[in-house]
Amino acid sequence: MKLRPMLMQDVDAVMALEIRAYAFPWTRDHVTSSLTTPGYTALCLVNDAEQLCGYQISLSGVDELHLLNITVAPEQQGRGLARTLLAELLEQAKQQRAEFIWLEVRPSNTRACALYEHEGFETVGRRRGYYPAPQGQREDALVMRRQVMAHRVTAPRTEAGHALD
Repeated sequence: MKLRPMLMQDVDAVMALEIRAYAFPWTRDHVTSSLTTPGYTALCLVNDAEQLCGYQISLSGVDELHLLNITVAPEQQGRGLARTLLAELLEQAKQQRAEFIWLEVRPSNTRACALYEHEGFETVGRRRGYYPAPQGQREDALVMRRQVMAHRVTAPRTEAGHALD
């Protein structure tokens, strides 16, 4: 398996996987806009034959990284591929010197919740009615975060730029 940037020519395969993996998949516009809008990072996890096995899409913010979508092909689940994608996300966050990684997850997605908790994420909130659900209903989202780097506090400085000790 190898990770590589997601390209426009990957969108059809990404959409096919979205439809197989989720009852309420992202739209094609969601995926394509993540490839053309500054601040987004989209990565594909492919096998030796270049077949898509998973992907992740994140958005960089000030001192944070927000995981928007992480998906592993249903037939590939349980093989540690989501952990591979999360490890890459953590490396990305460290390179960007992010303080936190944030994400939302359906409480009904117990496998994902367990994975995130195992990987050091903690639940810090709930967004009511965040996700579409069957029969026109809505499902809450758990808001989770993982600290990446401790917040750096700098010493106060004088107008001349000298540190006050």
